[in-house]
Amino acid sequence: MKEEIVSNLDNPKQLEKLYRDNKTTFKRAFDLIYPEIKDKPVAQVWFERLNFENEGISWGINNELTFVVLAAFMAGFLAKIPEFIKTIDADFFYPRNIALIVFPLMTAYFLWRQKSNKKSIIISSVIILLSALYINFLPDNDKSKESQTLILACIHLPLFLWTVLGFSYVGDKLKNYQHRLDYLRFNGDLIVMTTIILIAGAVLTGISLGLFSLIDVNITEFYFQYIVVWGLAASPIVGTYLVQTNPQIVNKVSPVIAKVFTPLVLVTLVVYLLAVIRTGKDPYNDRDFLIVFNLLLVGVMVIIFFSIAETSKNSATVIGTLLLLALSILTVIVNGTALSAILYRISEWGITPNRLAVLGSNILILTNLLIVTYRLFKAVKDKNQIEYVGKSIASFLPVYGLWTILVTFIFPLVFNFK
Repeated sequence: MKEEIVSNLDNPKQLEKLYRDNKTTFKRAFDLIYPEIKDKPVAQVWFERLNFENEGISWGINNELTFVVLAAFMAGFLAKIPEFIKTIDADFFYPRNIALIVFPLMTAYFLWRQKSNKKSIIISSVIILLSALYINFLPDNDKSKESQTLILACIHLPLFLWTVLGFSYVGDKLKNYQHRLDYLRFNGDLIVMTTIILIAGAVLTGISLGLFSLIDVNITEFYFQYIVVWGLAASPIVGTYLVQTNPQIVNKVSPVIAKVFTPLVLVTLVVYLLAVIRTGKDPYNDRDFLIVFNLLLVGVMVIIFFSIAETSKNSATVIGTLLLLALSILTVIVNGTALSAILYRISEWGITPNRLAVLGSNILILTNLLIVTYRLFKAVKDKNQIEYVGKSIASFLPVYGLWTILVTFIFPLVFNFK
């Protein structure tokens, strides 16, 4: 994006097109190169335009707002299907379809907003439709206990649909690593915005129930069945809309969260590992502890990737890079321990779908973390290398997408749906 802006400074129409295609990416790239081009009048105009502090919230164009309202209503309707159609069991519906309530609508929003071509729309629609049919017709052969492959498919389908959402977000720039990093940043911003919406919703719920209880009207059952459920389903869609139309709201919050959480997570992880050693917990023979260990690994990895995505858009400080390097090295140690534990369990008790899925995930994460750690080590010596840290994450995202396809669609067939 930086190169495109510089090369089109004398082309107002193309600059406007670049801005409208992705306002957030344009602003971040422009802010980075502005010191080099600030003598040009056109750059000064764009600087004032991009950095004008709008005190209100933009609600976008009317058509876009209408689209989001309809999508939010549809999300709530999908979440209530087991209640509207009594023949559908809730225990069957929600584990299989929880991701299909939100991700397809968010995908449709980006396809519509970015005016994607017919090919992209058709590909995304077909993939989502086939995924919905597949997960709902996936058999549960072992009735005496839960099918491992079914559980794995239900866990990995949301990750696969998250990949499809990324496809609609980056549009026709699939090979552009910067757009992939923008997608990671969007997810971080979305988490922040959705959390704010949910907190506001929780406050509203408490006030509403309290007010009606004062006049002896019990609305608890109705409120939770309709307002709360509809609100939970709609909040990610509304959050996406607000992030896209008002990037200034979270642009300043997300980097602060990344900077604050990095040292906090590092300290917490060190203390936790020392506590594990002191208590003598054993991931090799304690299955539940191994599961917690792997969840910890995934959580820390997500924080690392989010922090790097935020850092790569700003001028990284040496201290910030060192903290990320320390956290990455510590996470590699955690990953190595978890990987050795799962290999031990496989050697002792054989291969199962769960163990193979955990093994593959650990290998992928470890590989990616080693690359990121190496790049962070280089960035400590040369701050210009921070760009390659982000690139090492972005280039690995399709690999995770392929892994979700393997676990969701291939594992059940290989293991005969057991």
